[in-house]
Amino acid sequence: MNTKQIQKFTLRYLEATGCQIIDKHPAYVTVKLSPEADKKLTNRPYYWGFVERTGAPPETMTFTFVFDPEKLQAETEAAKARQAAADAKAGAAPQAGPVVLGPSGQPLAGQAGADSILGRYFGVAPSPGSFGPGRIPRDEVTYGSRRLMQLFDVVKMCGQTVQLFEDPGAAMRGGAGSSGYASYLNINVKVELACDMKRDELHSFGVDLATGELTDHFYEKVAGRKLTPRLPPNVYIARPVITVARARTIVELHLEKMLRRYDHGWAADANDRLSDEFARVDRYYEDALKGLEEEPRMQAEEQWKRRREEIDWQYRPRIAVSVVSGGIFHLAR
Repeated sequence: MNTKQIQKFTLRYLEATGCQIIDKHPAYVTVKLSPEADKKLTNRPYYWGFVERTGAPPETMTFTFVFDPEKLQAETEAAKARQAAADAKAGAAPQAGPVVLGPSGQPLAGQAGADSILGRYFGVAPSPGSFGPGRIPRDEVTYGSRRLMQLFDVVKMCGQTVQLFEDPGAAMRGGAGSSGYASYLNINVKVELACDMKRDELHSFGVDLATGELTDHFYEKVAGRKLTPRLPPNVYIARPVITVARARTIVELHLEKMLRRYDHGWAADANDRLSDEFARVDRYYEDALKGLEEEPRMQAEEQWKRRREEIDWQYRPRIAVSVVSGGIFHLAR
């Protein structure tokens, strides 16, 4: 991922969770977290436990997420040089402390007071990035950074199940009538065919909750549609006839039938290789055990057992099915 992609991903998460953007710049963003994002990103379980027990109004944290540290450093140094030149020209003392620019090229909010004449002598507020009370924590969100990995984990955990509605477009939203939507249960499944080799398959299934009809390649059905998490105006959702549990069973039965139709010659070949490996290791240890004393013999037998377990795990053919993600999709008929 490049810097722009990381910034776009981070801003999408912040906006989706209702965070308040305080300052936005090509190199960074300063944001006041929403309660949802604060719980996921700040690791303050005791604080949130106290808030939930007492009903106290939550006080979320403010962060500056830096996407391009080199660009921010260059702009900060340029701003300091300009300020020093302006102070020297005016005959004033050089400005103390770093200057962090906002999107318009001006100092961040709260820094102007600290840079005034009274602020220089009496101190109005700490400048961003300084230590002490009022400091806004600053994190680098770059490829491979701890914060970006945390965002990936949070999005993966929270995005496994969704409920989305198809956006009907401006023309239909402004119409006099209402549109009925069909509801689908979507389950995205990973199938692993494993032995000493491995093949992964991704399957996307959708079940119409009105008819029970199953659609293969459901992702392709919704990939080109504009989706929103909010119910659009002039749209109604009919009560489903098929329950989610029943729809899940339909997917399971279909998946089982699909796997039974596979050519399982790969599994027979893997079993042959498993038998060959067992025979090879057995011959080795049978010869190695001859003439050993009791204690070395016990150690060798334990090693033999572990080696057979390793071979069994490596070569024995197996099929593993896991759900990657899923959700309810409400689509125009």
